[in-house]
Amino acid sequence: MKETDDRSRRRFLKTGSILGLAAAFSPRTIAEAFTNSDSKTNQMENIMTQTSAAQTGEQATAIRPFHWNFSDAEVTDLRRRVNGTKWPEREQVADASQGVQLATMQKLARYWGTDYDWRKGEAKLKAVPHFVTEIDGLDIHFIHVRSKHENALPMIVTHGWPGSIIEQMKIIEPLTNPTAHGGTAADAFHLVIPSLPGYGFSGKPAKPGWNPVSIAKAWATLMQRLSYTKYVAQGGDWGNAVSEVMALQQPPGLLGIHTNMAATVPPDVSKALAMGGPPPAGLSPDEEHAWDQLVDFYKNGLGYALEMNNRPQTLYGIVDSPVGLAAWMIDHDIRSYQMIARAFDGKPEGLTRDDVLDNVTLYWLTNTAISSAQLYWDTRHNLPPGGFFDVRGIKIPVAVSAFAEEIYQAPKSWAEKAYVKLIFFNKHDKGTHFAAWEQPELFVTDLRASFKSLRSV
Repeated sequence: MKETDDRSRRRFLKTGSILGLAAAFSPRTIAEAFTNSDSKTNQMENIMTQTSAAQTGEQATAIRPFHWNFSDAEVTDLRRRVNGTKWPEREQVADASQGVQLATMQKLARYWGTDYDWRKGEAKLKAVPHFVTEIDGLDIHFIHVRSKHENALPMIVTHGWPGSIIEQMKIIEPLTNPTAHGGTAADAFHLVIPSLPGYGFSGKPAKPGWNPVSIAKAWATLMQRLSYTKYVAQGGDWGNAVSEVMALQQPPGLLGIHTNMAATVPPDVSKALAMGGPPPAGLSPDEEHAWDQLVDFYKNGLGYALEMNNRPQTLYGIVDSPVGLAAWMIDHDIRSYQMIARAFDGKPEGLTRDDVLDNVTLYWLTNTAISSAQLYWDTRHNLPPGGFFDVRGIKIPVAVSAFAEEIYQAPKSWAEKAYVKLIFFNKHDKGTHFAAWEQPELFVTDLRASFKSLRSV
């Protein structure tokens, strides 16, 4: 069985889906992707720079207030579909090794189809200012909350998959209004929280070309349009990829980045993982722990990413079945799944049932199950291959929060080698993949500390 697992892992890696998230960015990839003479990059840029003939100049670049409303009929239809779910048989095993367990999904559906109230979560979303602006032919939605404190530091925060702007809702008030949340005026941030292309309220790309390289450029354009001449960036999951690519592109004004899913895996470790062999000799206990987490993810956690890397359009079922969508989304990684399952068992820690369903319901109502998945395909097919967690050679200041139950908890020793200007590192003994959403107090404390040294730059 071990030999079969190793062969399977090597085969997965050869598809370019290392770590199951997408082929992304080795140092060579970054150099190629950011060189102006790179024909493939230029081709992608040409595709994306089409703008409506009816819009010119100020119209195309305007920052416009954004409002939305989902009808009662749409919400009623969702509940009807949940309650009409056709269920499979129970899994054959007593654990989650075959996937999201039937008992968990039936508890989720029972609550979703009866007591859950989307309007409560929607009201929280509507309580903050929303805007949209067209960048490279696509409407980009974002939350923009300015602090009342004069010297607040602007920060752009990027979510990932299967997340959304809902991931960041709990950190907005503590970061923009720190004096009411245990901090001082010197801790204040202005926050810009965009929806990735194809996610939430942002436009859905009609052609390939939107991947972390183009998104990073778009985020720099957004910050420029908002007249922020100095700012920082933060992200986890795809948000980390976008933030790290921004750091490599070094747009004017970007002072540094913070990540809660760092890319620190050394080349020898990455190679050993790809070959399915033993770990390199001499790993410290923290490094061995990271190795074990990565090996487990290779063996057991790649399914969702492989499908979205290769065949996202095939996922019609999660567009038509809300319970199918929910199961697909909560099966991101085993430790996050276990935390979510406990919430539906009546033992919430970090995320509540409403937290989880607010996020899934936003995907459902915006019909973004497949448009969000296309980010995986686009990255897999339109950037040179590389590892999502491979070191990228970032030169500007980087801060790292390493949460215990992330896909892997980045060791400080790896972070110090990966980031030549590591300005902050904090290892947490709890917390999963959705740090800002699940552990907002720890997350906010880290962000305040991370960027103190950059505020006077």
